[in-house]
Amino acid sequence: MIRCGLLLLVMSSGVLPAMSQSVPLIQKKSIGLAAAKKMVAAAEAEALKNKWALSISVVDDAGNLVYFEKMDGARLSTIAISQAKARTAAQYQTATKGLEENLSKGKMSVMALPNSIALQGGLPVIVDGQVVGAIAGSGAKGEEDEQCAQAGIDALMK
Repeated sequence: MIRCGLLLLVMSSGVLPAMSQSVPLIQKKSIGLAAAKKMVAAAEAEALKNKWALSISVVDDAGNLVYFEKMDGARLSTIAISQAKARTAAQYQTATKGLEENLSKGKMSVMALPNSIALQGGLPVIVDGQVVGAIAGSGAKGEEDEQCAQAGIDALMK
């Protein structure tokens, strides 16, 4: 009886506020499967138009793979590279081109960034000022990979 009374006293006094008050949660947008497929289809169309064989990856805002496609003729190495480019663009919220440029300028600190790759071709996807994911291509020259990734973003924004 005393324990029950003590528990009621503690609960009514506000000593346990986490149990009695709701805490607001952060709301954020993220890339879903339908959006990822739309982006990859547009990136693939751009690659086909230019006769490039790419692997194309789309990740969510945390860098987790949402959708992936390896085009016929794309080298096996492009699978891991496209995923790394997309993950880097999402997690560092920047185009991977900037990392590659910094590295080429001798800024070796870029190599110390965890879970990153300093190769052009990965772009963050920004909606309402917020990074919601990223897309990347691998298999052509860096600027061509980025061109295909941009085509994917452009299709999403239409």
